[in-house]
Amino acid sequence: MRPRISAIAAVSCVAAAGLFSISGMTRQGDALDRAEALAALLRSRAIDLTHTFDERTIYWPKDEHFHHDRTRWGEQDGGGWYASATYGGSEHGGTHLDSPIHFAEGRATTDQIPVRSLIGPAVVVDVAGACDEDRDYELRVEDLTSWEADHGPIPDGAIVLVRTGFGAFWPDKKRYLGTDTPGDVDNLHFPGIGPEAARWLVAERAISGIGLDTASLDHGPSTDFDAHRILNGAGLFGLENVANLDQLPEAGAVVIALPMKIGGGSGGPTRIVAILPER
Repeated sequence: MRPRISAIAAVSCVAAAGLFSISGMTRQGDALDRAEALAALLRSRAIDLTHTFDERTIYWPKDEHFHHDRTRWGEQDGGGWYASATYGGSEHGGTHLDSPIHFAEGRATTDQIPVRSLIGPAVVVDVAGACDEDRDYELRVEDLTSWEADHGPIPDGAIVLVRTGFGAFWPDKKRYLGTDTPGDVDNLHFPGIGPEAARWLVAERAISGIGLDTASLDHGPSTDFDAHRILNGAGLFGLENVANLDQLPEAGAVVIALPMKIGGGSGGPTRIVAILPER
């Protein structure tokens, strides 16, 4: 009997395999592996890690907020239904990606990030307990090594997701950001990634990106944004305002994070999906 292929293996197999060999022909065994991988992928679960963009979407206090204007919406004079709208807002609001260029001159813009880097095994580091006690908590190296003690080394190409528990506050700005005063950046209080943890990930592991369920890679009181500078400076992307991290296991899922492909962009709204092994 052929062994079952997990959803994680399915994603890796489908992403890496291609449909044909160099000669233009496939071996029977390879074709069967791909068919099983596709079947396993279809049986897997998908979790949406994206907050809806609407009038309640949380943006950085000084950035342009999301707007969606119905330019034509309804029954037309000539008969029949037609709907069309315009939208806008900062690249850095709602569930979004920070491109490396966001805090590192000369690094990749949104459209330059390789698609393969936007797909990877999810490493979910849960620090919600610590954040309950300190809403300005910063991820520590010990949090990462503790995860590795339970699950093994963080794999190459991983997307690290830090679960602070603050996703439960969305879209309440006061609870999520620490302030709901328009333009107020002096009273922000939420968890982030500590600079030592950022340096450790850059120096010791080969991840593709890192994200969390708060408004910034740096914790709310930061004024120097060290985590951004370290991570973006190393060519890593960030994911901010990630939703539903409480629905992911600490290991065993695959993340797909596809931002709007804005030419020369410093970031962009991103649909993030996690693929979980079949039940």
